[in-house]
Amino acid sequence: MIDPKPANPAAAAGTNAAANTAANTGTNAGSKKRRFGGTESQIRSALKFYKVLAYLTGGMLLLLCAELVARYGFGQYLFAGGTNAVTGQPFGFGFADAEPPGVLGGVNLSVTVLIVHGWMYVVYLMSNFRLWALMRWPFLKLILLALGGVVPFLSFIVEKKFHAEVEAELAAHPQAPQRY
Repeated sequence: MIDPKPANPAAAAGTNAAANTAANTGTNAGSKKRRFGGTESQIRSALKFYKVLAYLTGGMLLLLCAELVARYGFGQYLFAGGTNAVTGQPFGFGFADAEPPGVLGGVNLSVTVLIVHGWMYVVYLMSNFRLWALMRWPFLKLILLALGGVVPFLSFIVEKKFHAEVEAELAAHPQAPQRY
């Protein structure tokens, strides 16, 4: 019968090289060492950028939801400026009929909210990716971060959870972010 040989020749020789290495690095031989994809200042910068974009995107999403309720529930658009189509009087700011158009020549703020939220969501996704890459999280966390920009109120909840998680990981692994 063939005797199995250990993969580590130092362990077979009876030396404590593996134990000495684990003691020097401050880890157990069986535990995995935590490493981040950047320095602590890079991670904190990404976290701050993500936090700002989470609140801005979440706020724009709530505004978008209110605009969609007004549009599809009541047939109203939000306008600024222009002329009232019925009376011919100047129109300042407010809701007007969508079909037939209630305002002529004004700025349709409903469409503006759609466009601004769309582009803000793109920047929000970039902030998600930056934080995800620096923290070296699993892909499922990136999906959860991305859902925060399309599910109302979720960006606020996810931001709070992940902010606390990043702070805890930075505190628990003070040597992990040092790359240089």
